[in-house]
Amino acid sequence: MAGLTPGVQRRGMVRGRKWPYHVSLTLTAFVIAFPLLYASLIATQSQSEIFSFQLTPGSALRSNFEAVWVKRDFAGAMWNSVQMSVLVTAGKTVLSLLAGLAFVYFKFRFKWFIFFFVLVTLMMPTEVMILAMFRMVSGFGWQDTMTALVVPFLASATGAFLFRQHFANLPGDLLEAAQIDGATPIKFLTRVLIPVSWNVIAALFVIQFVYTWNMFLWPSLIVRDESRSVVQVALQTLTNTEGALTYGPLMLAAIIASIPPAIFFVLMQKRFMSGFAIGQDK
Repeated sequence: MAGLTPGVQRRGMVRGRKWPYHVSLTLTAFVIAFPLLYASLIATQSQSEIFSFQLTPGSALRSNFEAVWVKRDFAGAMWNSVQMSVLVTAGKTVLSLLAGLAFVYFKFRFKWFIFFFVLVTLMMPTEVMILAMFRMVSGFGWQDTMTALVVPFLASATGAFLFRQHFANLPGDLLEAAQIDGATPIKFLTRVLIPVSWNVIAALFVIQFVYTWNMFLWPSLIVRDESRSVVQVALQTLTNTEGALTYGPLMLAAIIASIPPAIFFVLMQKRFMSGFAIGQDK
């Protein structure tokens, strides 16, 4: 029994030394969450309560919600953003899967040059191509349509690179077995590659969904009809709801706008984190 005492004391000392880490992590979490907590407080307050620096929930939550959801039709903007995000993300995922299949399992001339060209586009932000995109889309007569919001963003160099690396790390026996069974490239993709790639698909889906949801510059240029506006553009219009700068409705709308991507990320978190384990043996 005496021999157990040092071990017990040692575990106690280790546990005792962990409290600084817990305190530092708690403080860090509070600092990170403070903007959201403060925005949640402002969302419940009126202008007078905000400028009086009231640190308790206010009395204007209902009026702020009516100003956002009813008067400014924020629900319509949310629905437009959901459509745009889902369509763009689904299209990017499908095209990225096909690109990864082509770059790994097909042989064609200039394959490496094309792949290098795709990687170069990663260094080109959307702002560089925005003028050319605007002229092209306007020439097609797509202004104020969902097509204008979706089609220019269906291709994804990030997705093509991600699936190319993932497929390149899969065992070569998968392709040989599929060829022996007489599987076509599409059957090989749908019956072999996709079932072993759900984590990577989920990771790409989360990244592209959040990115598309947060788009502001392109929708603000190509969409003029307020009924077709997306959530990020609608947030800009909420800076003035009563003839002056109003913080309560704006903060409430910002919190509402962050809910869909947050829920989506939480639901897909496990697969999202597993999706970047590309180097692991499958």
